[in-house]
Order: sequence, then C-alpha cells, then structure tokens
Amino acid sequence: MTKLSGNQKRQMKSAARLYAVQALFQMEHSGQTVDAVMREFEDHRFGASYDEGEMAEGDIVLFEGLMQDAVNNQALIDQMTDRALVAKWPINRIDPTIRALFRAAGAELTQSDTPPKVVIMEFVDIAKSFFPEGREPKFVNAVLDHMAREAKPEAF
Repeated sequence: MTKLSGNQKRQMKSAARLYAVQALFQMEHSGQTVDAVMREFEDHRFGASYDEGEMAEGDIVLFEGLMQDAVNNQALIDQMTDRALVAKWPINRIDPTIRALFRAAGAELTQSDTPPKVVIMEFVDIAKSFFPEGREPKFVNAVLDHMAREAKPEAF
C-alpha cells in the first residue's frame, strides 16, 4: 500500500465531510437507514468515475464516524444548533442541506478531537460549494462558531 501525503489525507477528510452532508441529506429525504446510505456511498461514490468526472476518494473511517455520531447524537446536536440559531429560525425551518451540514459538523465538534477551527473552516467550504453566490456560508460560519464555543469552550 502506498503512503498517502498529508495533502492527500486532508483531501480525503474533506471529501468524507462532503459525503457525510450529502448522505445525511439523502437519509432525511429518502427515509433510508444510516447503514443503507453509508453502504451506497461507499460502494458508488467513493472514488467512482462518472461522465461528469471522478468523485474524490473519501476517508471511510471519518465518513462512518460522522454518520454514526450524527445519527446517534442527533437530538443533542439539533438542540445545540437550535441554541445557535436565532429564536425565529428553529432547525426544522432551515434549508435541509444546511441542516445536514450542521448535523455532520456537530458530530465532528462533539465527538472528535479535530480542532474546532478546522471543523468550521471545512464545513464553511462545503457550504460555499452548495451556495457559491449566497449568504449561507456566512450564516453557517456564525452558527458553527457558536456551536463550537458550546462544544469545546476550552479551544477558544
């Protein structure tokens, strides 16, 4: 097996985070189980080639961890997200893509040793990929900053 460079590892982690957001979105809309969605993503997305181009190879361990943690801790993460949102915008009223993003990011903020600033930066980049022209990335940044300060106050 070839040794991966630090940059390749970072790209695989970034891809895993993006896939987790997409998979959580798919779960919410399809009613599929976490295991079924993870299997589909691992079999058909990770490193797959399509007419539009190649899908990045993702870090499967990070992907599976984010998925399991987001599902197992969804109530906790959603409550934390609600506290970070303006009172008039409960989590069930926000865009489902952003809701999936908050769940994946919340899982990483609460269940991993990844520095909060890295988690915020990574998920703001994902928001930019979904909403390149909108205000959503700034909104995501503000909410994730609030969530990170609650989840890991010692990091600030």
